[in-house]
Amino acid sequence: MAARLSVSRVTVREAIRALQQAGYVESHRGRYGGTFVTRTIPRPSRRNLKQMAQEMGGALEDALTMRYVLEVGAAEAAALRKLSDSDRGNLEQRLKEATDVGLEDFRRLDSRLHLAIAEVVGSPSLTSAVAEVRARLNELLNAIPLLERNIEHSREQHTEIVVAILAGDAEGARRAMAGHLSATGSLLRGFLE
Repeated sequence: MAARLSVSRVTVREAIRALQQAGYVESHRGRYGGTFVTRTIPRPSRRNLKQMAQEMGGALEDALTMRYVLEVGAAEAAALRKLSDSDRGNLEQRLKEATDVGLEDFRRLDSRLHLAIAEVVGSPSLTSAVAEVRARLNELLNAIPLLERNIEHSREQHTEIVVAILAGDAEGARRAMAGHLSATGSLLRGFLE
């Protein structure tokens, strides 16, 4: 699956775990084991954003801080690395997908782009940590209404991040990712007030 999707095994495991936690797939061990799509599609969460944040307590700020540190560092490290043609193509493809997408698929393809940035660094531990912190925040991020103007701003920031990485501009990649994550954090906090 990792080879077919041009992603790391860590990304596949994290994606399957996220799908399992959301109720879309179930895994069974044994002779006829494997991971299977559930018979009934789970209903979207209708929980209130503020209620979810309250349940997280201090873990929300912890997750936002961890995301900031990991992803800003990942953008910088990716820009410092000599990227293979495959890495460059993967980043360009993920950016294109996250740019040419409707509102209904934006969050999923946004996550794929952010994971691709972590993957090109070449550190499975970093990729796993980025996937884990994004999983901690996904329910909250998914509860934020998608507004076209916010998505357009996010697309512009994504382009700035990827262009800086591909140009080997570590400071530009760092600055662009920091701005992007700060904007997302501010948007989330704004909905919580």
